[in-house]
Amino acid sequence: MSTQNSHPISQEKPVPTDEQVDDELCLLDLEDADSLLLHVQDLVTQHLDEFPEDQLDDEAARYAAKMTKASITDGTRDGHLRIIKHYITFHLRRNKKWDATRVDDKTPHDIAAIITQKCGPVEEGFEGRKYSTAVSTRAALTMWYKNLRPNESLTEWRLDSVTNTWRGLPTRSRQVSQFMVGLEKTKAKSGEVSSSARALALEDIHRLYKHCLDSNLTVAQRRAGIIRYVAYLLAWLMLLRATPPFQG
Repeated sequence: MSTQNSHPISQEKPVPTDEQVDDELCLLDLEDADSLLLHVQDLVTQHLDEFPEDQLDDEAARYAAKMTKASITDGTRDGHLRIIKHYITFHLRRNKKWDATRVDDKTPHDIAAIITQKCGPVEEGFEGRKYSTAVSTRAALTMWYKNLRPNESLTEWRLDSVTNTWRGLPTRSRQVSQFMVGLEKTKAKSGEVSSSARALALEDIHRLYKHCLDSNLTVAQRRAGIIRYVAYLLAWLMLLRATPPFQG
């Protein structure tokens, strides 16, 4: 008598490649950057003392003040202006020919350079600021490039093959995103606890729902949503465990 295995042969899922893992991490990073922009003013205010006002006693500082005044709309807060002026002054003092309005393939490197200066290790000659300083710097520079390029897409960074020009915001580039992911890992290994967390909002729940159930998403995007769902679920269970039982 022949017997048949009633259980189907399980197929092992392919192990994601390094590039797929990087894609997912960058996707999560960009989602966090988008949600933090909703609370950017509070974030920037926490770190203003790390960006002292320059005395207008040199050409770079005067140029930075002139550029921000001419390019930033009235709705932008003083905190953003201080970080933006610091960014411009930093690069002009390194290179007098640096153009603050230029946006090309080198711009993501410029953004990573100022964040490295603020958050890189002290023993290597940097300031050693926390990861949240990097987040606030990136947020302020997002505002800068949004004002410089008001007609560009706010959700992409790509090379237009027709015009050979870069479209979108350089703060959303893969280079900047990978840099931020790596910086956060480095800070975590050194024992720093991220302080950029905020309360879970309704918009976060909507995005989570989309990532888990939207059939139009790629496998990588769906996996990123599941990772986030597990993180939220674990945080909620830990909260319940820490909460004392109700005394009726």
